[in-house]
Amino acid sequence: MEGRNVIVAIALSLSVILFWEAFMTVPKKKVQNNATTQSNQVKEESDFKKDDSITPSINETKIPKSISRNDSIDSVQRIKINNEKIEGSISLKGGIIDDVSFKNHKQSLEKNDNVVFLNPKQTIDGYFVETGWTSVGNKIKVPNINSNWKVKGNNVLSPDKPIILEWNNQEGLTFRKKINLDKKYLFNIDQEVQNNTNQTIQLFPYAQITRNKKPDDLMGFYILHEGFIGVFDEELKEDDYDDVEDKKIVREADSGWLGITDKYWVTAIVPPKNENFKSTFLFKDTFKANYILNNPINLAPSTTKNNQVRLFVAAKEVNTIDGYAESQNIEKFDLVIDWGWFYFFTKPLFFIIDYLFKLTGNFGVAIILITAAIRIIFFPLASYSFRSMAKMKALQPEMIRLKELHKEDKVKLQQGIMSLYKKEKVNPASGCLPILIQIPFFFAIYKMLYISLEMRHQPFFGWIKDLSAQDPTSIFNLFGLIPWDPPGFLIIGIWPILMGLTMFLQQKLNPAPTDPIQAKIFMFFPLFLTIILAPFPSGLVVYWTVNNILTIAQQWVIMRKTKVKTV
Repeated sequence: MEGRNVIVAIALSLSVILFWEAFMTVPKKKVQNNATTQSNQVKEESDFKKDDSITPSINETKIPKSISRNDSIDSVQRIKINNEKIEGSISLKGGIIDDVSFKNHKQSLEKNDNVVFLNPKQTIDGYFVETGWTSVGNKIKVPNINSNWKVKGNNVLSPDKPIILEWNNQEGLTFRKKINLDKKYLFNIDQEVQNNTNQTIQLFPYAQITRNKKPDDLMGFYILHEGFIGVFDEELKEDDYDDVEDKKIVREADSGWLGITDKYWVTAIVPPKNENFKSTFLFKDTFKANYILNNPINLAPSTTKNNQVRLFVAAKEVNTIDGYAESQNIEKFDLVIDWGWFYFFTKPLFFIIDYLFKLTGNFGVAIILITAAIRIIFFPLASYSFRSMAKMKALQPEMIRLKELHKEDKVKLQQGIMSLYKKEKVNPASGCLPILIQIPFFFAIYKMLYISLEMRHQPFFGWIKDLSAQDPTSIFNLFGLIPWDPPGFLIIGIWPILMGLTMFLQQKLNPAPTDPIQAKIFMFFPLFLTIILAPFPSGLVVYWTVNNILTIAQQWVIMRKTKVKTV
């Protein structure tokens, strides 16, 4: 019993720590002087050349962020973007992709406005992608984010209808971009340079994602990574915004991809295949994720050379992302979706619940079915664990008697308890192993539901209109009977309360700790977790509640068979 209590206590303690970090902790402001920042950058880049005379770099231009999104879009000439999944425009000033919305994903249930993802550079929420060329010491005049490009031919970008942009540096170099868009989220950008000078020119291709600030709804919760991401020579790297604010992060690789990921959306750039590149994640007024090819492209007089970049501006739809990983042959691209430590459990669980969702037409019903299926699969293990707990509960009166008898002698108390275990043929640790085996699966389903874009804006029954949002009801206005909107921290809905009640009932079926203080703490946990979990997506709360109910039913039947008093 004590061993089981230790495991439960550890699990609950971890839950408290995670929930406290997620909801109660105010992020500390990082204060650094210039010397510290420079020291961090030098340390991170110590293995790379630092001399600008021999190393290319992206020519940075400071951007004022002072106007609205609509004003910014209207202030420059643009090329329209449109396909099955996205709409928006490309700015001819800079030739940058800075206006993308997702047509199949709405901002909220109340508004039919599309989710706006990329924004022009002059806005507070600026988020855009540029591609281009640079040179050693920035000595060659190349286009930048303020250069005005001209359109050659088609002026609307759609599937099978590419656009061509052109810019002349008036010094003998002509730059062109041919941009293709597929039916979903992939931009193929072919960059071309024509050398009309009488000298050999050396240029380095690059691509860069710029984000002016962190997302407003960034949670910073341990269960999900949001921020910088990349795969470099088959190794996944994830860096938080705070990591990049602290120091510039530089990596070299021969293959891979990089980008910035949100909970449901991602922007990623893929360098050309079989090309060595240097990737940099940095913060300097804005957040940037970029790469530069380490090997230059040499253009002899009267020659033309080109370079390809693949850009994804995507909603993290599992089938779509997996399809790109396979069709585009991008290593570990499916990891833009944060499947977590238990990848091999979490991802198959998604395909099961997605099948059940398509079968039933209700994501909440799919959650109930997959929860029941997991309980059935683990029925033998759970039965073994519950029988062990039932035997332990049957020994509770005798253990209390021994504690009263030997309350002044802990050695004799332990000897008495061990003799009791031996006499009744009970192993106090026998109920722990089945619980430990099941933990990865339950964490996996929790993770899968938390990250699932497919659950976003899916209704259940009654008042649950969005399983990815918290239960909107509150006990503090009697679930809508009182005409008062309580503040956010007082929104404790029906499903969280049901979850707390089922947790309390489940607790009553288990052997109580012999320590009275420990027993009081355990009695407090259902209330505590009800309050903490109330803001969580209602789909997760439905899962926990149904899982508790099925566990109670199974445990009650087993204890009835072993003739153990349950209350």
